[in-house]
Amino acid sequence: MNKNNKLAKLLRFAITFLVVSLAIFLGLMLWDNYMNSAWTRDGRVRADVVMVAPDVGGLVSRVAVVDNQFVKKGELLYQIDEVRFRHALHEAHAIAQTRKAEYEMKKRQALRRNVADDEVVSAENRDDALYDAQIAHARYEEAMTQVETQELNLERSSVLAPTDGWVSNLLLRKGDFVQAGEKRMALITGDSFWVYGYFEEHKLSMIHIGDKAQMKMLGTKYTLKGHVESIARGISDRDNVTDGRLLANVNPIFTWVRLAQRIPVRIHIDEVPQGLSLSAGMTCSVSIISDKSK
Repeated sequence: MNKNNKLAKLLRFAITFLVVSLAIFLGLMLWDNYMNSAWTRDGRVRADVVMVAPDVGGLVSRVAVVDNQFVKKGELLYQIDEVRFRHALHEAHAIAQTRKAEYEMKKRQALRRNVADDEVVSAENRDDALYDAQIAHARYEEAMTQVETQELNLERSSVLAPTDGWVSNLLLRKGDFVQAGEKRMALITGDSFWVYGYFEEHKLSMIHIGDKAQMKMLGTKYTLKGHVESIARGISDRDNVTDGRLLANVNPIFTWVRLAQRIPVRIHIDEVPQGLSLSAGMTCSVSIISDKSK
């Protein structure tokens, strides 16, 4: 009976020892994976965004796109009322024709005075006529430049897509007044998606440019494949701000618990699984497969 009790105690001890050992082993593996592996849950899909602004100002007479529409480069996005620009162009043409007539008149007067006898026209009058013709010619060229400018304004009243992409968060409406250079439409460039992985600073030594990367999209079965394209060389330092006189504003309170800074690592997307549509702002977990030979 005592022998059986001893065997039972030994068995319980062995089982307890194995369970504790396994728990410690798994804990060490998880700790090593968390601390010494180049991965992060803080990954974001990003894309190039073109802020479309008109080169001229005026009332919007037509919005030719809808929200989230894909457009090709050169397609019309919206039209600024071109009536005003057509009137300005007609006025510029009329002024140019007047200046041209004045130039032709001054030029012929200069030619007639140049061939006239010295007793009829003095040398001073000849010079004055020549200068008047040159001034008229310059004024005519100035008017032609204004014609070209008004033609350009009329052309730029049609705001075209600068690149292929998707119209995003469209708020512009017909009847809105836009200023020249005012950003009124965002265009997400097609095929410009990449991933920013925000890695803790002590993990950067495990990441090298060219390393393969896998990005598991949050809440889906899809995994993107890519490679490390670059590592950011600076982020904003919240403790190093300046006051109104450009002196360092030092925080007198120092927290004992210091969290590791997260540095952005840009990941180029090499392969997108079929059926997955990327949108800027999507989140993912990023794992770096380091090349041990580096």
